[in-house]
Amino acid sequence: MNNADFKKRLGKLLDCALAEDLGKGGDCTSNALFSPKDIGSAVIKSKEKGVLSGTYLLAPLFFKIDPSLSVAVLLSDGAPLEPGSEICRLKGSVRSILAGERIALNFLQRLSGIATMTARCVAAIRHTRAKLLDTRKTTPCLRALEKLAVRHGGGTNHRSGLFDMILIKDTHSKQCGGVTAALKKAMTSRGKAKEPKIEIEVQNAAEFAEALALRPDRIMLDNMSADAMRRCVEKMSKNCDMRVDLEASGNISLDNATEVAETGVDFISCGAITHSAKALDIHLVIV
Repeated sequence: MNNADFKKRLGKLLDCALAEDLGKGGDCTSNALFSPKDIGSAVIKSKEKGVLSGTYLLAPLFFKIDPSLSVAVLLSDGAPLEPGSEICRLKGSVRSILAGERIALNFLQRLSGIATMTARCVAAIRHTRAKLLDTRKTTPCLRALEKLAVRHGGGTNHRSGLFDMILIKDTHSKQCGGVTAALKKAMTSRGKAKEPKIEIEVQNAAEFAEALALRPDRIMLDNMSADAMRRCVEKMSKNCDMRVDLEASGNISLDNATEVAETGVDFISCGAITHSAKALDIHLVIV
């Protein structure tokens, strides 16, 4: 997705978030307590250690509410956070600041949680050749933001959707009659082109041998033991003229990422960094 498309999608997303939170009547609590002339200042701070993601949302969000607000972002996405780290300072209408408070925090907490979990997994495999990949296990309509959070945490994005890579899962292979049959069909469909890349999922040594013989761009070692993956890497090493990227997948977590990476695979895909990341504790304080 190019920058213009991303900004357009972001604008629509913020419009939906504002409509969801403010409805047609706006913030009835703040409207009852403050006049349009009441001016105040606020600071958004982290309450715990982590990695920041989502600051690019703050100015577009608050300016949609009130273009006269002062929005000073103090840290860049990908920056390390400590308890008390100041992320952004706001000044202007109290009504406007409070109207955007929860939306801003919801995005920052969610995205920073993903960046933080990603960074921890990346640190665990840094001594190996493996790169950490995300998956399509993302919140509907938030994929672009969550995949950006993965990059802020030092991870690498896998495919964006079903449209930008041929990824043959076990369900595809079974329907086609096996790994070899499915892979041959995909290669025939692509022809002599180099794109889209072709990856196929295998679940045992026999399926790996079938896939390797046809040289796809990547082979996914799904739910294999570390020893089984290591043997696949060794088999690859003995076939240097048949170099294919190897990706480990299936129940990857911070607890086993190091062991998996040390098998010698090129990539590790981890759905948990997006679907199970704990939100980072971030709050807004009136000052």
